Amino acid sequence: MHPNPTFRTTPDDQSLAFVRTRAFGTLAVNGADGPLLAHVPILLSDDAGSADLHLVRSNPILRCLPADVVISVMGPDGYVSPDWYGVDDQVPTWNYVAVHLRGRLEILASDDMRDMLDRQSADAEGHLAPKPAWKTDKMTPDLLDRMMRQIVPCRLTITTIDSTWKVSQNKPEDVRLRAADELEQAGLRPDAAQLAALMRKPPA
Repeated sequence: MHPNPTFRTTPDDQSLAFVRTRAFGTLAVNGADGPLLAHVPILLSDDAGSADLHLVRSNPILRCLPADVVISVMGPDGYVSPDWYGVDDQVPTWNYVAVHLRGRLEILASDDMRDMLDRQSADAEGHLAPKPAWKTDKMTPDLLDRMMRQIVPCRLTITTIDSTWKVSQNKPEDVRLRAADELEQAGLRPDAAQLAALMRKPPA
């Protein structure tokens, strides 16, 4: 997390809403031979006290559990040229949004896997309406059972939420808005417009 407190003032509920929308993060844990990472879909509980995820059975992270872990959820990011501010004596920087969820990750009972997959797919499929939602009962039972045995359900009990929303909120408004316009026009990354929108209206 960025050490500047200016970028660390976003309320937890806004950061959690961001995590709920992104629904994908990088899981990090200390393994016996060094750090281990996995890139996983995540599903926050209704009260945001926990997050469900699953790992393929061969993932070495499973041999470390239970363990204290962090999940990093990244949002839009992009280079900001000092020329875009329209004022002197600026330096290049990189704006971004990131939320870290810390806590204890544990393996759930294998019987929980289908329910978790149903809940995760329902969350994702809900954004595709009016397309009929995909459900596990569309699969051949024997094939579904074999696939379920290859993945392991896990749950993170969240103890800490840290976030950085670095969107030039340390600059005067006119300077920040000018840079946002230039960032969007440059279109250096697919999410440039999203980042520019956050720069125009920084989090509270």
